[in-house]
Amino acid sequence: MKTIPTKEAVGAILCHDLTRIVKDEVKEAAFRKGHVVQAEDIPVLLSMGKKNLFVWDLGENMAHEDEAAEVLKDLCAGPGLEATPVKEGRISLVARHRGLFIADSKRVRELNGLGEIAVASRHSGFEVEPGEMAAAFKVIPLAVHREKLDAAKAIGATKPLFAVQPYLPLKVGVVATGHEIFTGLIKDTFTPVVRRKVESFGLTLTKAVIVDDNLESISGAINDMRAQKMDLIICTGGMSVDPDDLTPGAIKAAGAKIVCYGTPVFPGAMFLVAYVDDRPVLGLPGCVMFERRTIFDVLLPRLAAGMRIRSEEIESLGPGGLCLNCPECDFPACGFGKGPEYWPLED
Repeated sequence: MKTIPTKEAVGAILCHDLTRIVKDEVKEAAFRKGHVVQAEDIPVLLSMGKKNLFVWDLGENMAHEDEAAEVLKDLCAGPGLEATPVKEGRISLVARHRGLFIADSKRVRELNGLGEIAVASRHSGFEVEPGEMAAAFKVIPLAVHREKLDAAKAIGATKPLFAVQPYLPLKVGVVATGHEIFTGLIKDTFTPVVRRKVESFGLTLTKAVIVDDNLESISGAINDMRAQKMDLIICTGGMSVDPDDLTPGAIKAAGAKIVCYGTPVFPGAMFLVAYVDDRPVLGLPGCVMFERRTIFDVLLPRLAAGMRIRSEEIESLGPGGLCLNCPECDFPACGFGKGPEYWPLED
């Protein structure tokens, strides 16, 4: 810290808040600690009676918090994110468009592990709306060693830590199974639920069929959906262990590679994910029809953004995989489905 004449302070960094007082009108911090003095500030400072100022003498090896924040912005702000102006060493990232927020949590931890750097975000793998805050960061002290910024640059060198993946205009095909609905004994109430959920992400339910409970009918309907180039194929019902529940076997018979049959998520334990021709095929258990939130709600935003579901990510859903069935549901602003450590940016 050193003292310099106010008239010579342009570019200097204030060591403390400077309060402006006008009797019976205002008492406020006109300039905050860490503020970089600008030419237009000089007349104001002089009018406040500040002929001299305490300022920081950082030297060549230190970077001011605002400069450090700009470095972090370059490391953190990926596609679909817009940075706010730096304020008191902090920058926030807001979503440019609706989509899936993706955070590389491993590298976020590495950045925070450097010390004196704070990077925070919302949970990865969940939707954001335009203008919503997705992440924020700053350095904790007023200034930070440049060696630490160099270490941060090395961590973020490959690609940005955060991004917003837009939802894709996918075509969805639904294969509703069940002898009782195929024969008209009861009405299909499952497909309308699926329609509402997929359309909320801008997807189009292009085709829906009802088939009887036999392997050939279900697998044949799946292959018809493949031939019609459906981007996402969803099978409803027939997912438990009853003798008439043949959907998992039919999905496999259609040539799909099973990623998981069963998840550590309640509701949704009997959920199935598979891929055929690199297109996802889902088997939805009955709980999706009547529970407010299930594993389907957790994974649908990922699928809508074109993310590929991996078995490792399903396995990591256990912590946070228990829906508490709250009287007033505020998902996704709750802990349900917040298990994954990271959803890689490669996708």
